[in-house]
Amino acid sequence: MAPSFVWIKTCLLAAGLLLAAIAPSPAGSFMMKRGINLDQWVTWPTEDRWHDETALLPFPEWKRFVGPDKLAQLKADGFDFVRMPIDPAPFLSAKAEALHDRLFAEVLDAVRMVNAAGLKVIVDLHLIERDDNPAHGMSGVLGSTETFDRYIELTRRMGRTLANEDPSSVALELMNEPGTVCDENGNADWRDRLPKLYAAARSSATKLTLVLTGGCAGNADGLVAMEAKNIPDENVIWTFHSYQPFLLTHQGAMWAGDFIRYVTGLPYPLDASTAETRDTIRKRIENEAPLHRRAGMLAYLDEQLAELDTPEKLDAVIQRPFDQVADWAKRNRVAPDRILLGEFGMIRQEYQNPFIMPAASRATYAKDVIAAAEKHDFAWAIWGYGGAFGIVESFGGEAAEPDVLQVIRTLAK
Repeated sequence: MAPSFVWIKTCLLAAGLLLAAIAPSPAGSFMMKRGINLDQWVTWPTEDRWHDETALLPFPEWKRFVGPDKLAQLKADGFDFVRMPIDPAPFLSAKAEALHDRLFAEVLDAVRMVNAAGLKVIVDLHLIERDDNPAHGMSGVLGSTETFDRYIELTRRMGRTLANEDPSSVALELMNEPGTVCDENGNADWRDRLPKLYAAARSSATKLTLVLTGGCAGNADGLVAMEAKNIPDENVIWTFHSYQPFLLTHQGAMWAGDFIRYVTGLPYPLDASTAETRDTIRKRIENEAPLHRRAGMLAYLDEQLAELDTPEKLDAVIQRPFDQVADWAKRNRVAPDRILLGEFGMIRQEYQNPFIMPAASRATYAKDVIAAAEKHDFAWAIWGYGGAFGIVESFGGEAAEPDVLQVIRTLAK
């Protein structure tokens, strides 16, 4: 028996309401140019303390150390926006359930504090790997359908929390550096997941600009594997990250794999001191690295240095991700001002590692990457305010060398 006209009309009406809920918003008014990433955690409270408001609040934790005066100074230094990392883990944890409403309210308070200082803000849902509870880190969220569904609902509620803010001053980034495998299977997986996150956020934040990325840890390769037409919305920004060349930008980082921790002392760009420094690094690997890894690490070190040993080679490594994304944007009809280099930077000092990257190297690197971004009219946000990559502060609130900030202060207004 054919369905009745009333039943058909009801179904069509329901479908129309669903589409209206996730319909593309008007073209975005959130425009940005030069930004900085704020800190995520300094004390890193473990999940067994998340029931205690003294461990989690204020939230984000940077509000303990950065107030209106320091935000105003960022504006004076030449930044027009900040990217504000928010750890989703406490929002997903039952341990912090009693504080969830407070946490959302704290995020809104932080947004308004940043805006009051004359800065725009991207609220960045910034998953990381957590040793104390892997289930609420990146691998746990992407590895469990149930947890990913909860993350989708978190995205929806964060959108609702921010929905009434000025859309020219506030944007929402749905996931930082999605940890998908960097192959077609991983790209296909993320192409399937992103529309679900987008639909949830857009259903609650109808006017806000949404910041979207590709898989493969949010790098250029991940972005160019996406098709912008699958998100038919003019009010989005597409973002990617670049820390190329990794050999130089992450020297001594203990958390970035088992090779780079042995690499310290290389200048940017490489110069006459490189040969002696390479020998020092080789000896360190030969003496300290696991026996079964030494030969591979030594070969990799030589291979990486060979790719950077002339100005032309180094420039090609810096430019490659920007050229990739520029070509992708042209093919996908995405305007350059809707592209964001969401992270870049050079390590200053790994925590508890005595090596400090020379300030001149960090400043030169920042200048080169900013030039690459602005050549393509991409916005950018440097990582970050404090800590290992800090350009304003180092550890414990101590001032970092002013060299990188000086590069930004002297940019043409």
